[in-house]
Amino acid sequence: MSEQLNRLIVKGGVLSPGELKYICESVEAMGYDSIHFGSRQDILLPKKITEEQLSAFDKLKIVSPEESGVDNIMSSYVSADIFPNTSWVTSDKYLYILEQFSSKLNLKVNITDPKQRLVPLFTGHINFIASEHEDYWYLYVRLPEWTKAKMYPALIYSFDMKKIVTAIEGILQEEPETIETIFELVSDAVDTNNRTVDKPLAVPFHPFPYYEGMNKIGMDKYWLGLYWRNNKYDISFLKEMCELCSENKIGKISITPWKSFIVKGIPRSSKLVWEKFLGKRGINVRHSLLELNWHIPVANKEALSLKKYLVSNFDQNDISTYGLTFGITDYAKVSHYFTSIVVEKNKQPEQIGDFTIRDTYNLLYAKNFDPNTREYIMHVQDVDKVELPGLLMELSQLYFEKLGSEQEASATQKKSKSTYEEEVYQCSECLTVYNQNYGDITQDIAPNTVFEDLPETYTCSLCEAPKSSFQKKVLVKQT
Repeated sequence: MSEQLNRLIVKGGVLSPGELKYICESVEAMGYDSIHFGSRQDILLPKKITEEQLSAFDKLKIVSPEESGVDNIMSSYVSADIFPNTSWVTSDKYLYILEQFSSKLNLKVNITDPKQRLVPLFTGHINFIASEHEDYWYLYVRLPEWTKAKMYPALIYSFDMKKIVTAIEGILQEEPETIETIFELVSDAVDTNNRTVDKPLAVPFHPFPYYEGMNKIGMDKYWLGLYWRNNKYDISFLKEMCELCSENKIGKISITPWKSFIVKGIPRSSKLVWEKFLGKRGINVRHSLLELNWHIPVANKEALSLKKYLVSNFDQNDISTYGLTFGITDYAKVSHYFTSIVVEKNKQPEQIGDFTIRDTYNLLYAKNFDPNTREYIMHVQDVDKVELPGLLMELSQLYFEKLGSEQEASATQKKSKSTYEEEVYQCSECLTVYNQNYGDITQDIAPNTVFEDLPETYTCSLCEAPKSSFQKKVLVKQT
């Protein structure tokens, strides 16, 4: 169903503007005008590249479609400073850790913060997840032949992570079957500064974030998220953008697992320059969340067409998918999904006579619609394409019915609390709330300023949507 492409290893999904520009210039010299981004924060190159052409990438690590056992390391560096995060897991921390690792790994490694939602926690063979203790990480192992990830019985020190990965790769030939065996073999092989696990990993539920457009970081910086529907990123645009990054002393560009990228640290003084640059290029930075929350195979026209069909139906029916993510896969793909809802294409039966055989699909959803549970429930099987929009809308409604139900069930066991309603205004673009009780300190709006009294020039403090984008909402609160 999907085309196999050459992969370019990008450790942790982080690269400098100079590195990206070099990649673009090299690919352009081969006669290509675009590149793709992959779901493991790597870069995918056109398939028809010869061995001789690959050798020209003397500074890069290219993995051909025929080369197996080489994987990219993922990280949630892209989320640091702009989405919810564990306080000690900073951008610099990721960079120090990633520096330990070589460019090529035999196993998939994830290094993530459990408080963010943009990068999956458990899709690697070796998954490091930040704990509350500074510089210590939970470790969940799922070797290639294992069906589930198992927690390592110790917290791993930041600067032992590379040693742990190397040790696990070194014992693969012994085919360990339990996490206890791995712990014993690794402990015998390397000296580490482990810490005792004092509490189970807590992964709070956060809705999937809106990650596109120009957004504020603090008072004087911005971050920019860019997304292309077809995942074909124009090389001439990327080269010019890299030059603009260098002029603004922006050191890193971050690739997301959603086939998009984020630039952090745009100076406030350069915001207008960036907006003019995007405008002159005709770049759309206001896609609906309906577009952004899909994970589909790269260079797969059939999957892209199905996504467009489903998104169009959602849009026409004014369906909200806030907080949900969707994925498209097929029977031949052995996937460890990281989306809330999966559309799985079935294998067609053998054709008999001249009968036309139509494609059928299965729909699965994650337990509690949280992909980090790693448990998927079959909703329906063998349904026709035309049935999918209605069934996905049905699942969307089920999600909102269940949203918060576990917390509500827990709350009933506690002392009952009184409730009251509070009127607020919510940005329809990014869902930021304006509450008159607090005002907006970022724009010198004093507390107790009612929304109607805000100047017409008022904009959303996060995405800078105009005042007209805000809609009245009533929140139910407890006291």
